[in-house]
Formats: sequence, C-alpha cells, structure tokens
Amino acid sequence: MTLTMTTLYALLLIPIWFVLWIRVTSTRSELNCSIGDRGDLGLLQKIRQHGNFIEWVPFVLILMVLAEAQDTDALWLHAAGILLVVGRLAHPLGLRIDNAGHPLRYVGNGTNILAVLVLAVALVRILTGI
Repeated sequence: MTLTMTTLYALLLIPIWFVLWIRVTSTRSELNCSIGDRGDLGLLQKIRQHGNFIEWVPFVLILMVLAEAQDTDALWLHAAGILLVVGRLAHPLGLRIDNAGHPLRYVGNGTNILAVLVLAVALVRILTGI
C-alpha cells in the first residue's frame, strides 16, 4: 500500500513543525529555561504555537492514512491536506498573547476543523458505501 497523498502533506508540514520547534528551542536556550516558560510570555506563546501544531497534525494525518488506505477519492484527501497545511501556516501567526480574537487564529482552527470534517465524511462514505 502506498500512501502518496498523506506522505505529500506530511512532507509539507515538516518545515512548519521545524520552524515552530526551532523558535521554542532557541528561546529556551536564550532564557536558560529547560522546562516550562519561566513566566516569559514570548516563550509561552511560542510553546503554544508549537503545541497546537502537535495537537492537530498527528490526528488529521491519522485520519488521512485511514482514508487513503481505503482508497478514498483523491479530491477528499487533497481538500483535507490543503486545509490542514493552510491552517498550520495561519494559526501560529494568529495565536497571540495580546489578541485572542486574531482572525488568523480563527482561520487556523477553522480550516483544521474543516479538514477533520472532510475526512469524517469520506470515512463515513467508505463505511456505509454511500
């Protein structure tokens, strides 16, 4: 079984993960902070930006693997993959300490929820034969 489309989107997400990880790691190094955030709001923001990526991406990629392994039409997988990548690009820019209602935060979370819904519909279609 070849999971080409899931692999494509996983590869597109690697640089985003890496940048978010580097930002946390370099700030921890600057602050000499191994664990936690030492009350530094900038570090806390970077930790949450990275953490939100880690919370969403594995879940959506698992759903993509399940869908692709069962021969879901490519359109469903591309829709979910594009939504996931757009969301993961937008969300860190909108997740701000000083603005809980930043539009890019809504774009980031909204596109990720849509990606899950797209894959849920695709998987239900597979199970029911619709």
